[in-house]
Amino acid sequence: MPQVRAKKALGQHFLTDTNIGRRIASTLDDYVGMPVIEVGPGMGFLSQFLLDKGHDLTVVEIDGESVDYLRREFPVLADNERILPVDFLATDLAALFPDGRQFCVIGNYPYNISSQIFFHILDYRDRIPCCSGMLQREVAERLAAPPGGKARGILSVLLQAWYDVEYLFTVDEHVFNPPPKVKSGVIKLTRNGVTDLGCDWNLFRSVVKTAFGQRRKMLRSSLKGLFGPAGIPAEAAGLMSMRPEQLPVERFVELTNMIARSRSAAS
Repeated sequence: MPQVRAKKALGQHFLTDTNIGRRIASTLDDYVGMPVIEVGPGMGFLSQFLLDKGHDLTVVEIDGESVDYLRREFPVLADNERILPVDFLATDLAALFPDGRQFCVIGNYPYNISSQIFFHILDYRDRIPCCSGMLQREVAERLAAPPGGKARGILSVLLQAWYDVEYLFTVDEHVFNPPPKVKSGVIKLTRNGVTDLGCDWNLFRSVVKTAFGQRRKMLRSSLKGLFGPAGIPAEAAGLMSMRPEQLPVERFVELTNMIARSRSAAS
């Protein structure tokens, strides 16, 4: 059977190591019975291990050549209309399970859109208890980065507000076809116990993005425009001398509430 051509424009690098495929699939062992969405299955290398483990699998694949291959090689998915030829980033994930069930997400994520994938997952955080998979190592390290490190960024904070993020292991270049020019990392996100962040989520996102938009500056410089006309209040002085990568999630929550109060007082 003809193989699928890896397409650079889609960031495709097909995993070939069965041991690594099994290890990635095993990240969802605690969720057998819950629906699973696999992003970008390509030729179904990871899909086969997920099916072997008994997962209720649906795959989302934008590449037409891969879709044709999957339909030929995975009749159990094709016959049940579980191969969706759509763009994951443009898909209403909740609509795939209109009965309100929770579902997991997994994939060997295309490197060129991996950050966008996780922003999309955040929109469905109350429906997704676990998300795992492989992406470029530097991006994986960034998502799991604790406060204080240079790797910490916007997605580090936004994801860690709702998930426990674990960096599991590194994958070398030679186990892919074609080999990427970078190493890969496997991560796992498990929903934490937070149901209410304690601040306005949209304002929180704005604060985090604004802070990291000028990450080399202290917060007093990057965030001053978000406060009301009265300026930065005295209660925020201690935080304003810090840089964004130094702050844990709860400090960003405090900042968000200070900004909200400042704006409210000025209205």
